[in-house]
Amino acid sequence: MVGYFFRRIYLSFATKVFDVPSKLLAFLLFLLLLAIPATRPSSYILLILIISYIYAIFAASWDLLVGRAGLVSLGHALFFGIAAYTSAILSKFYGLPIWATIPLAMLFCALVAVLLGFPSLRVKGPYLTLVTMAFPLILHTSLFAFDPPIGGEYGIAGPPRFFPREFLMGTEFLAEYYLVLLVLFVSAIILYKIANSKTGIVFVSILDDESASKACGINVTKYKLLAFVISATFAGLAGGVYAHSFGALGSVSPGGVLGLTTSFYPVIMTIFGGIGTIYGPIVGAFTLWTLMEFFQFANELRVLIYVSIIVVFILKWPEGIAKFVVKKLDELTEKRELEEREKKK
Repeated sequence: MVGYFFRRIYLSFATKVFDVPSKLLAFLLFLLLLAIPATRPSSYILLILIISYIYAIFAASWDLLVGRAGLVSLGHALFFGIAAYTSAILSKFYGLPIWATIPLAMLFCALVAVLLGFPSLRVKGPYLTLVTMAFPLILHTSLFAFDPPIGGEYGIAGPPRFFPREFLMGTEFLAEYYLVLLVLFVSAIILYKIANSKTGIVFVSILDDESASKACGINVTKYKLLAFVISATFAGLAGGVYAHSFGALGSVSPGGVLGLTTSFYPVIMTIFGGIGTIYGPIVGAFTLWTLMEFFQFANELRVLIYVSIIVVFILKWPEGIAKFVVKKLDELTEKRELEEREKKK
């Protein structure tokens, strides 16, 4: 019985992963990321990778909203910041365990998304973009009205970390590294499944032609709100993880989790990797964040070099680097299949 069960898993894995070049490449990259700690990197490198994984979840959640449902939001930092603050407050001041505070923060983000989604989704196009951009700015300003240790410029200092400083193999951040990588892996699978499910197909139909979707009897408002809530929930997951990893080393501050820059991160990462793919934003986040840290040796020219690379890549591959690679792999697969058919003839 056990052997039959494992045989079924192997056959399913072989047909759905090994026989699909793009999925096989993704699986090999995941194995590579798992093996990185074996090279004994410094704690600083592990921390950079952890932050890139967090922003990968954040960017993938934005991609589901924009790349599938076509709801362009520039205020996604609202949910990132709400979750970070909620989880930090509940864990530090009320003593709740982190495994409970992050799900509660995600639930709160979903509730906020419902409350804000009803009025916001009545507008379209650039008006929706401007409305969503206002929300994190309002919360950012409002937090300065509160007194420390919750409000103010520095926010909540030192929320609890996931693990003690030296939890495994005597290397700081090693346990957090594997935890955040696992969270990214599970989140990516869930978001990818949603994007390619019947619900995801409805999202795309609304993106392609909203009027035609209404004519087919689709409740457009319902599905727009659903996309908004799902996206906000996973953005909240990224914010909660951020609060207890990178935020725990300093503070969860308004500027760090609610600033305009935080809202622009998922936009740039998604466009760079490939919009509407889920895997594209993950590749974009990992590439751009590590590049930004790599160019620290050139402090004065760092931003110029970084922006120049982004512009060149987007001009060269406007569909995104990850999307371009997958497209080429699919073309090679089709070419190989055609050659095999010709040989059989």
